Amino acid sequence: MHFLYRWSKNIQTRLLGPSCVLCRAPAPLTQDLCADCKAELPWLESACRHCALALPATAAHRICRACRTRPLAEQAIAALHYRPPADWLITRLKFNARMPHARLLGDLLAERIAAGDIATPDCLVPVPLHPINLRQRGFNQAERLARRIARQLDVSIAMRGIERRRATQRQSMLAASERRANIRDAFACDVDLAGAHIAIVDDVVTTGHTVRALAACLRSAGARRVDLYAVARA
Repeated sequence: MHFLYRWSKNIQTRLLGPSCVLCRAPAPLTQDLCADCKAELPWLESACRHCALALPATAAHRICRACRTRPLAEQAIAALHYRPPADWLITRLKFNARMPHARLLGDLLAERIAAGDIATPDCLVPVPLHPINLRQRGFNQAERLARRIARQLDVSIAMRGIERRRATQRQSMLAASERRANIRDAFACDVDLAGAHIAIVDDVVTTGHTVRALAACLRSAGARRVDLYAVARA
């Protein structure tokens, strides 16, 4: 089915040119999104610099109340609010294997990172899936996003030796009070990250428990700094 989709898409592109994934208007060759739809995306313009939680533009020092005492990451960047049509694009990638969405979303996030004027990490770490979940889904959406970002930023991706060792329940199916316990001790890292500057890549950040657990694991392996790059923030 994926072959047939790619074949039909290639024929359509050659005959009609690329079209916007949201409105089907003509789109640039480099991005499946027209200029009008791109401008109307729910861009996250003002957010906490440690967890990307939306904040008023007047917020002091751009730090949310929680991150004043326990920062989620050294630097957090999310491109979009998790609301239409961003949530649709992410869901279609995640549960319907719409790989062109990974290219689009990864590039949008890479643009926002590049515009942020922050230190470039040594490598990216996509949030890993447990092998059981990876077999069921067939791919890791965070890895697909990381590939696009790595290409734009010219950095490497670290995956070997960093794993999810417990097949946790989907965080989105749990109450906020259950998510911390669900993800506790879920990650393991058996590589030496001494002195490394790491950026975690994920599709959506909600409560931040997954990112916090993975960041703690990476710091235990020696990471000097852990940043966060996410397509959307809930």
